[in-house]
Amino acid sequence: MNNALETLKERGFFQQCTDIDGLSELMDNGPVTFYVGTDPTGPSLHIGHMVPFFALRHLREAGHCGIALIGGGTARIGDPSGKTEMRKIISYDEIDKNVARFERQLDKFIGFDGKTALLDNNKYWLADMNYIDFMRDIGSCFSVNRMLTFESYKKRMETGLSFLEFSYQLLQSYDFLKLHERHNCCLQIGGDDQWGNIVAGADLIRRKTGKTVYGLTFPLITRSDGKKMGKTEKGALFLDPEMTPVFDFFQYWRNVADADVRKFLLLFTFLPVPEIDTIMAGDINKAKERLAWEVTAVIHGKDEADKALAGAKAAFGGGGDRASMPTVQLDELLFAGNGINAVDLYVAAGLVTSKSDARRLIQQGGAAYTGASGVEKPLTDISVLFTAADFDEQKELMLRAGKKKIIRVIIR
Repeated sequence: MNNALETLKERGFFQQCTDIDGLSELMDNGPVTFYVGTDPTGPSLHIGHMVPFFALRHLREAGHCGIALIGGGTARIGDPSGKTEMRKIISYDEIDKNVARFERQLDKFIGFDGKTALLDNNKYWLADMNYIDFMRDIGSCFSVNRMLTFESYKKRMETGLSFLEFSYQLLQSYDFLKLHERHNCCLQIGGDDQWGNIVAGADLIRRKTGKTVYGLTFPLITRSDGKKMGKTEKGALFLDPEMTPVFDFFQYWRNVADADVRKFLLLFTFLPVPEIDTIMAGDINKAKERLAWEVTAVIHGKDEADKALAGAKAAFGGGGDRASMPTVQLDELLFAGNGINAVDLYVAAGLVTSKSDARRLIQQGGAAYTGASGVEKPLTDISVLFTAADFDEQKELMLRAGKKKIIRVIIR
């Protein structure tokens, strides 16, 4: 097997291929142009979107040319693959704003140079397309019976599939054809939920040009407990630090299950496999810390990774830099007179979203604080009042919710 494909397989980026022998031979004979697509249906990429883009970087490192295709056109419909219900339709203006955000995030991660890494947008050929011409030229190449055999459609037929979504496969297949024409793209890669769309695109190119192209999919990444990777209590693990603060991003990886550490080091870092094996032979908590730092550095930069590590040590390890911890500033008037009760303080600090959540947390023994004494104390009484006297000399107070959530409260 071609070395680049061996690398992908060794690191976990391999589920299905339309013709592994043919693709391997093609890649042995010179650089191959391939593409990864993503639809900007939200304001930020999340870590689940990034799996194919990590693979893109591995393939680029091996000398191949990668295209990141942003679906400024297909986002107007929404891909039914992997969805139990129809996506919310968003405005064209909102899609364009999302496209700009995706472009910035991907450029930071990939570094588009116009030669070995390209950026394209299917809005260029889909937005003003003539429907009748498209259906004559492209729709005539598709069998409805065959489309209905693909898992993405079979699942949605049970809950309801609109014609709008049903047409998505035609559009994604057309994308592959257009990229083949524009850039001699011969390979599409993506998550295994895209298998039907990828196979359909390869078949369309064969019908229209007589040429053979290839598709390669990766496993859908789940945690060892079977849940979807990258999901947090607050939702998806976004790349935008306004949506997922860097500290929270770092802590997600620091707190993954032991059984997931090696898999995630292979998928979400660029460390050599022998180095990963050495890391895994040591202390598991050190391995988790390394995983968290590496992924944060790749996505947010080394400086932000260093700050997150320092903040984590300050919060949980007894050391580090408190200034790097999640911090909230509260008005000193809240602590005047008799002060503010524990329930209201936890809500004001943003550790919980409601007073009922705060009461439950405190009454179940999940709350604690570190104040003037410098020693963490359990908080079990919802009627406890906090005043300025509870803060240390730097006017700081640490609040903890459960084992993994902590915040530094400063009086302003």
